[in-house]
Amino acid sequence: MPEIFDVDYVLSTISESDKIALLSGIDFWHTHPVPDLGVPSIRVTDGPNGIRGTKFFAGIPAACLPCGTALGATWDRDLIYKAGELLGEECIAKGAHCWLGPTINMQRAPVGGRGFESFAEDPHLSGILAKSIILGCESKGIVSTVKHFVGNDQEHERRAVDVLVTQRALREIYLRPFQIVARDAKPGAIMTSYNKINGKHVVEDERMLRLIREEWKWNPLVMSDWYGTYTTIDSMNAGLDLEMPGPSRYRGKYIESAVQARLIKQSTIDARVRRVLEFVKQASQVQVSQAEKGRDLPEDRALNRKLCTSSIVLLKNEGILPLPQKITKIALIGSHVKTPAISGGGSAFLKPYYAVSVFDACEETLPHVQVLYEPGAYAHKMLPVIDRLLSNAAITFYNEPVGQERHLISTEPVTTTAFQFMDYNAPGLNRGLFWATLTGDFTPDASGFWEFGLSVFGTANFYIDDKLVIENTTNQTRGTAFFGKGTVEERGSKELVAGTTYRIRIEFGSANTTTMKTVGIVNFGGGAANLGACLLMDPETMIAKATEAAMEADYSIICTGLSQDWESEGFDRPHMDLPPGIDRLITSVLDVAAEKTVVVNQSGTPVTMPWASKAQCIVQAWYGGNETGHGIVDVLFGAVNPCGKLPLSWPVDLRHNPAYLNHVSVGGRVLYGEDVYAGYRFYEKTGREVLFPFGHGLSYTTFQVSADVSVSPQTFEMDHPSVASVRIENIGLSAGAQILQLYVAAPDSPTPRPSKELHGFEKVFLEPGEVQTVNLQLDRYATSLWDEIEEMWKIEQGRYEVMVGFSSREIVARGEFRVERTTYWRGL
Repeated sequence: MPEIFDVDYVLSTISESDKIALLSGIDFWHTHPVPDLGVPSIRVTDGPNGIRGTKFFAGIPAACLPCGTALGATWDRDLIYKAGELLGEECIAKGAHCWLGPTINMQRAPVGGRGFESFAEDPHLSGILAKSIILGCESKGIVSTVKHFVGNDQEHERRAVDVLVTQRALREIYLRPFQIVARDAKPGAIMTSYNKINGKHVVEDERMLRLIREEWKWNPLVMSDWYGTYTTIDSMNAGLDLEMPGPSRYRGKYIESAVQARLIKQSTIDARVRRVLEFVKQASQVQVSQAEKGRDLPEDRALNRKLCTSSIVLLKNEGILPLPQKITKIALIGSHVKTPAISGGGSAFLKPYYAVSVFDACEETLPHVQVLYEPGAYAHKMLPVIDRLLSNAAITFYNEPVGQERHLISTEPVTTTAFQFMDYNAPGLNRGLFWATLTGDFTPDASGFWEFGLSVFGTANFYIDDKLVIENTTNQTRGTAFFGKGTVEERGSKELVAGTTYRIRIEFGSANTTTMKTVGIVNFGGGAANLGACLLMDPETMIAKATEAAMEADYSIICTGLSQDWESEGFDRPHMDLPPGIDRLITSVLDVAAEKTVVVNQSGTPVTMPWASKAQCIVQAWYGGNETGHGIVDVLFGAVNPCGKLPLSWPVDLRHNPAYLNHVSVGGRVLYGEDVYAGYRFYEKTGREVLFPFGHGLSYTTFQVSADVSVSPQTFEMDHPSVASVRIENIGLSAGAQILQLYVAAPDSPTPRPSKELHGFEKVFLEPGEVQTVNLQLDRYATSLWDEIEEMWKIEQGRYEVMVGFSSREIVARGEFRVERTTYWRGL
């Protein structure tokens, strides 16, 4: 156990220069140490669904958990707590004391670039699951950093956008998950968002940061998002403790200057330093690995598999699932069959220990069944990175470009043709301007014309056997790759022969060689590149072959969807559609084999399904982490009875969602025009139909719930809330779990309110014939709305309805209670 330093002693002894240095990081992942006083450096690490460690390039593999919406779909507090424990253990293995997660922003619209990172569109569900994963992580001694406070619900102009939102909506929807976390978990840190709220960046908004510390009585370390600090004086005075990453851009000498001008008080500096020291003291108590390493234990794999299976949502099933194992021939169709989508992009990206595909899992489960595989239609946005067909690959680094005398600085072996150098360094390497050469052997597995695509942040050319195939150094066009800093994917093609080995080479120049006009290159210094490859095939032929396979097989599984190409930090989706050609593929197969076809969609947020009425079976599998293939196959073949429920509404059309007219930044602002009617609250209030409602998910068994909800006591009191009780029975033939969802309505309220709001849930596992009485606890939030005039929470006198449902639309039991008098309150 590390020696514990005394915060008061350090604060009274430390030099002023060290005080100021403590208020910003020293690099991308570490805080400033003061060795003479026993203050160590603390390592922080991404990301929302796994622990990457300190390296985007040449990093240590990690456990990849299902994405945020997948974890949200479990509605399982205990399981999510165990996910937090796993993240804590992974932090320890990666030498990190602090996890930068979870993400609990709201999914205002289905097209938000980071929507997959968050748990739910509902603040109660999001807050409760966040509490569970935080408590699990911090039980291992790791500090959790809940993020992004607040309103980072889109990627478009995320650093500049001014979120215009009513105080009521801000409190009831967007702050509520953080409020629940503050009440139930009090993690050691919180991360501010990039955006403004009602005219001021959160990071320098004293109103927002005082809310945390004074109203909620919670005193976490407040750190900025990476390069999300914009001022020296305002952010210091508002309450920002730690600017990340380092080296500092707004502190250091600028704080010294502000103190001399009496624009920052010494007491303010001391308060910020104290909080940093308290954070360091708390975080340093866990003994982490001295070197970054992996774990990949059997129990971790089992937990990850359970997380994946528990997240899968059976959206529609007209007697097809579960599939029998006694079949002779199965068709596996789709882009994701052999290349599973295990996570979204951006901060969620990591190098996984392994990734199980649906193809691999089917062969494992059905060793004697003939498998017919057809991709059917490509779903990539950028060509798939070269990995399994690559060998003997390495990157060499130089301070000189091609054409000059070059001196080798370092060599790194690689297993893929994608790299990001934002945090890479080597002795002697000029981080401001360097060049690198990737070489490797590429052995195609099919003959024909292969298409190659190269996107770069910096400059790069691609060669095959020393012949230029793609030039991406002169007329560069901005794309969405690499957090929006990269070029579009430039493409070239070459006829290749299967089994023949070709020497491939990328000549790369670092970020500052780019010819694009770009702002803030320093943000991601080093640059990045992505080289993909794919056999050129005729789309009509691909669909025809897939359709033939479906007709021939006993059953077909179509597995396709989105990927980190389409859902990522740095950009929002322009639409809700699947990639071009996918709908045609699915429709063609359903036209000939609907009665024996399962459609499995992988995405982090909703997609349009114009073929939904034709499909007899639809499964939502999200981004499932390492165990994606096992999880999907476990559910499809009945090894696991599905129990996942949608944590967000699934609209028929993008134009139907409540934020459709108010999602992108216009003139530097975005209006949250739906007010408190976010997500299902909007669909319920307007009576608009959805494809699948919030909370929806089917099972292989049947549950029956007593029609009446018993509420005790009948008179609700703020400090002694009521309990709602229902009786549930499994009247089906197989064991399974049902998620009981508790909604509350105030039909007689003089204030316009949503038709119903989620304020409780419980996952109940039952054997066939088993009966349980389930108690669902109400709290003061269940009856409260934010009074903008009084600037307090208000519990209105009157009658309240309690509804227990299997989804927001499928209500199976009702009850009611009363509030005898109107009361106001503040705090938690």
